[in-house]
Amino acid sequence: MSSQIPEPPASAAHVKADNTSLGDLLGEVTRDLSTLMRQEVELAKAELKESAGKAGKGGGMLAGAGVAGHFVLLFLSIALWYALGELMGLGWSAVVVALIWGITAAVLATIGRKELKAVKGLPQTTQTLSEIPPTLKPGEVQR
Repeated sequence: MSSQIPEPPASAAHVKADNTSLGDLLGEVTRDLSTLMRQEVELAKAELKESAGKAGKGGGMLAGAGVAGHFVLLFLSIALWYALGELMGLGWSAVVVALIWGITAAVLATIGRKELKAVKGLPQTTQTLSEIPPTLKPGEVQR
């Protein structure tokens, strides 16, 4: 009695491989790789745009802090000059203005630093590129 194990039904991939020429299969692989690369480039562009926006906002806040710091120095200098000149007279009004600018500078610097620390670079692109098989990466030698 000869028992023969029946062959499993052919999968869609086997049927396609049997009925499609090697050139057509390679053409599909090339199109798929081209599509993958275009999508990766678009993802990188989107992430760069987002990161640049955050960096610009943080830089703007730090620039505002610099301007505010300049006013602190200006008004403290005027206040000291005026206070010494009047000996405890109208100079205190300049001190109050200088303190307001000092608080403004501190707030802008804190917000600006927070924005710059939030810049992550290209996290999604880095992750998806790391998932590309090593055989498809140019310049890498397989052993």
